[in-house]
Amino acid sequence: MNKEECELAVSDALWIAHTLFNRNKATGSTANLSFRAGEYIYVSGTGTCFGRLKKEEFAIMDLQGNHLGGVKPSKEYPLHLLFYQKNKDIGAVLHTHSFYSTLWSCYCEEKEGSAIPQYTPYLEMKLGPVGLIPYAPPGSQELFDVFAKNLNDRRGYLLRNHGPVVGDKDLLSAFYALEELEESARIAWLLRNESIGTL
Repeated sequence: MNKEECELAVSDALWIAHTLFNRNKATGSTANLSFRAGEYIYVSGTGTCFGRLKKEEFAIMDLQGNHLGGVKPSKEYPLHLLFYQKNKDIGAVLHTHSFYSTLWSCYCEEKEGSAIPQYTPYLEMKLGPVGLIPYAPPGSQELFDVFAKNLNDRRGYLLRNHGPVVGDKDLLSAFYALEELEESARIAWLLRNESIGTL
């Protein structure tokens, strides 16, 4: 990735962050994102808010987790590193606490290979089956260990009682996949409630 491509990726990252915040898919300073630039990754800084994220608020790291420049990275950067280390085709990772995905992560069980029922064809088209990661405290080594243990060739996961994390070939593809995951979780939750007469 040359300088121009990197600047474009930063621009896409800022648009995605602001868009997710404005759509109430990210709140406060809890979400984080990253993208790969050759042998380096850019990770949103610790304590940054998607609604106000600026181009100066990225950490630059290598694929071994060494901090090379910029601000201090999000404390959950190991989730991102694990994605990149597992699959060289992953070019971007998004992690939020979007409402319906988080709600579903508190309730669901992984069935038929996916934690979210595929009531429409779009989740399969945009993301594929979604894995479920057992609960561990956010930002903890326990979380990173359990994520590494359960990480496979899937591109989307629900962290139990925590929220979604999605990786894809580039930032916009990861954004589209995350949006579809959230919409599928919303549909699943509404259909569940309708089936038990509480809608």
